Amino acid sequence: MELTYRPRRLRRTPALRAMVREFQLSAADFIYPLFVHEGASNEPIGAMPGAQRWSLEGLVTEVGRAWDLGIRCVVLFPKVADGLKTEDGSECFNEGGLIPRAIRRLKQEHPAMAIMTDVALDPYSCDGHDGIVSSEGVVLNDETISLLCRQAVAQARAGADLIGPSDMMDGRVGAIREALDEEGFEHVGIISYTAKYASAYYGPFREALDSAPRAVSSKPIPKDKSTYQMDPANGREALTEALLDEQEGADILMVKPGLAYLDVIHRLRGESELPIAAYNVSGEYAMVKAAAERGWIDERAVVLETLLCFKRAGADLILTYHACDAAQWLRDG
Repeated sequence: MELTYRPRRLRRTPALRAMVREFQLSAADFIYPLFVHEGASNEPIGAMPGAQRWSLEGLVTEVGRAWDLGIRCVVLFPKVADGLKTEDGSECFNEGGLIPRAIRRLKQEHPAMAIMTDVALDPYSCDGHDGIVSSEGVVLNDETISLLCRQAVAQARAGADLIGPSDMMDGRVGAIREALDEEGFEHVGIISYTAKYASAYYGPFREALDSAPRAVSSKPIPKDKSTYQMDPANGREALTEALLDEQEGADILMVKPGLAYLDVIHRLRGESELPIAAYNVSGEYAMVKAAAERGWIDERAVVLETLLCFKRAGADLILTYHACDAAQWLRDG
């Protein structure tokens, strides 16, 4: 049998495979999501084995560990006490609040680490939504944006390097960019949750922050976030969101979740020259952990393959709870 070409020739040895490998993972590709709370000690998160709600002291130590492993950016999410939650989520722009204090502490202890924040009302809202909920049960767009701008400015003033609006309100990227610039924070970047879907993969995250929608008053509360987060059935719509975010001044575009939306990452990569981030979300993390605990999969192999597939789809950056483990595995070879 005469074969014109034999692709297996370049797969024959580890050295040959390494020579022609199209994509590489490195620790600098990872953004490490961290949960922080006011407690004096760290608290394990039941639905996310290996993840913690960090005290401020624990957070400082963990960020130092991440830096030593080659990770260069972390993103902070707050577990806010119920007594601080209100209908307008005004704790979100309290400059003495948990996240601004955490940013200042990290910038003091680890000044070279890039700090990304989350901009949305759900951790601070007694209703559990990313925006203000009207008495009729409608999540209000424009009224919410004014609060998000105040939140972003408070985070920038504390020392944040990247502001991450995750709320999916229309027009919020442009409004936040304008608010930051007016306050002298032209240097602070915006990593926009451009295509954030109303996904079933967020359950463990909402447990970690106690941020699921809930009724605490007589007004109707939408049971989910489908009126502002994207419909999982839609792919082309992500291109519209990306174009709008670029026009409004986003520096990085994000797709969330990542694994079930690789096609969306690939579409954005084909349409935009901006860096693309993928969020390897809590449900994806928890499924891997659960299967690994039962011995059904090789955790190391599955995690590294999963992270590599984000790069292959077109992502430049990956938000992942596996960040420190993956960085250590890459270091170990």
